[in-house]
Amino acid sequence: MVMDRAQAQRHTVRTLMLTQVLGGVGLAAGATVGSLLAERISGRTDLAGLGGTFQTLGSALLALPIAAVAHRLGRRPSLTMAYVVAALGALGIVTASAISSFALFLLGSALLGSATAANSAARYAAADLALPERRGRDLSLVVWVTTVGSVFGPNLAGPAAPLARTLGLEVLAGPFVISTVTLTSAALVMTWLLRPDPLLLSRTLAGEEYEHQKGSVGRGFAAIRRHPAAALGIGVMALAHVVMVGVMVMTPIHLVHGHASLAVVGFVISGHILGMFAFAPVMGWGVDRYGAPPVALTGGLILVVAAILAGLSEAGFSALLTVALFLLGLGWSAAFVSGSTLLVGPLTVAERPGGQGLADLVMGLTAAAGGVVAGIVVQHWGYAWLAHIALTGAAAIMILAAMALSAERGAGAGRTVD
Repeated sequence: MVMDRAQAQRHTVRTLMLTQVLGGVGLAAGATVGSLLAERISGRTDLAGLGGTFQTLGSALLALPIAAVAHRLGRRPSLTMAYVVAALGALGIVTASAISSFALFLLGSALLGSATAANSAARYAAADLALPERRGRDLSLVVWVTTVGSVFGPNLAGPAAPLARTLGLEVLAGPFVISTVTLTSAALVMTWLLRPDPLLLSRTLAGEEYEHQKGSVGRGFAAIRRHPAAALGIGVMALAHVVMVGVMVMTPIHLVHGHASLAVVGFVISGHILGMFAFAPVMGWGVDRYGAPPVALTGGLILVVAAILAGLSEAGFSALLTVALFLLGLGWSAAFVSGSTLLVGPLTVAERPGGQGLADLVMGLTAAAGGVVAGIVVQHWGYAWLAHIALTGAAAIMILAAMALSAERGAGAGRTVD
């Protein structure tokens, strides 16, 4: 059946929404216990954040191959490959737990980061065929549906325990068994259903042909240098990601050190992930209605409040920490959707895969560095100091958003004069 642009876009968004649910479960199932399993295998609290750090690092490093495959072959083979790699990573973590190998745990975590890269790339796939006036909403819908899997996933930590015991595994490895299954399912759905390929169809509609140099990361970098709005979008996303990952990855440690149970940890992380994804359509509507810079500015302000509240919380469960983690996710959502829209807007179809891959690389590397620092800070100075450092990153987002807003108003004034 031949689809027109509108039909193809609706089909693309529906398919991406389904794979985002599966990918969200695959990622979030282990998010609750990842740092705890790292601490268990390594025997050191200061290494507990390395699982999340390597996952983020893997996401960053795999962003470029995923973008390269997308440019050469399309979104479908690119995203399918990403989910297959992630499933192998989850299986590697299960094996690492069984043989108590911290090195294998880190390798598996890095490969699992491919699911994060896939979920990030999916939002760009949603924008390939979207009309400019609906780009924010279509992109945010794909981000939003991750709520289903991501909120459900952390609460599998408790029910996964019997599964782990049945398989003769460490209890903390149970969620990663579930991750292996759901990520494999995401790969199968992607390869079967994402037809026509949105990137290839968008090229055809734009009258653009494949040329290796035109889709390279180098060309994407050059394009981003030409478009300040795209560069600011990358900055907003990178800072939001490092603030979110740095605080979130050490929160389970902060809770458990205050004698919170795994069920409580799952509840707090679920609230955080709810904030990350549930309100994405509101952020997308805000971007389409008011522009990306005001939404980014709002996101930075919410992250400032989240960091302050987290810094005031005691170890263990508290309403204050629960609210802080929810706001941490909500502020990230605003920055992520607005930053993605700032990035995509000025780039041509040929420039997008390279520019988007570069953006995810920068976002992932900064967050990976933040994860390393987070573990060291909590080990030597405590969770409150980590929140204070996150506060400076949140304030920097507000500065970049103000710069983007000023540039947007300046461009508008220039067009009015012309």
